[in-house]
Amino acid sequence: MQNTKVLFMTQAAVIAALYITLTLIANALGIANYAIQLRFSEALTILPYYTAAAVPGLYVGCLLANILTGCAPWDIVFGSLATLIGAVGTYLIGRTKKRFPAARWLCPIPPIVANMIIVPQVLMRVYGFEGTLGYFTATVGAGEVLSCYVLGIILLHALEKRKGILPDADSMQ
Repeated sequence: MQNTKVLFMTQAAVIAALYITLTLIANALGIANYAIQLRFSEALTILPYYTAAAVPGLYVGCLLANILTGCAPWDIVFGSLATLIGAVGTYLIGRTKKRFPAARWLCPIPPIVANMIIVPQVLMRVYGFEGTLGYFTATVGAGEVLSCYVLGIILLHALEKRKGILPDADSMQ
C-alpha cells in the first residue's frame, strides 16, 4: 500500500518535471506560447493512458511551466485546467484499453479538444490578441495536433515497445 503511494507520487513528480523541462525548451525556441503553440511537453499528455499518476503530474507540470514562462494569471489557471481536463479524458480512454485495444489512437484527442476550446478564449480575452475565434481555434488546434497527436503517438509507440516502463500504481498490490 505504502509503495503504491510512493510510486504514484514519484511518477507524478517525474512527469511534472519533464513537462516543465520540455516547455522551457520550447519556450527558449520561441514556440511554446502565443497563437501557434508547439509545446513538446504536450506529447506527454498520452501518459494518462498508462498511469493515473500522469493526471496530477501533467496538471502540476503545466501550472508550474505556465508560471515559469511568464503567462498571465488567467492563462495559468485556464491553460492548466485545459491540461487537467485533457489528462482526465485520456485516463478514461486508457481504462478501456483491455476491451478496446484501438483506444490508443484516441488518447491524444481529449487534450487536443480541451485546448482548442479553452486556449483560444484565453488568447483573445486575456492577451487581447486580435483575430477570430475560428482563427485561434485552428492555430491552437494545429499546434496541439502536432504536439499531442504526432509527437504523442510517437511517444506512445516507443512506450508500447517497453511494456512495464510505466507501471500503473492502481494495478500494483
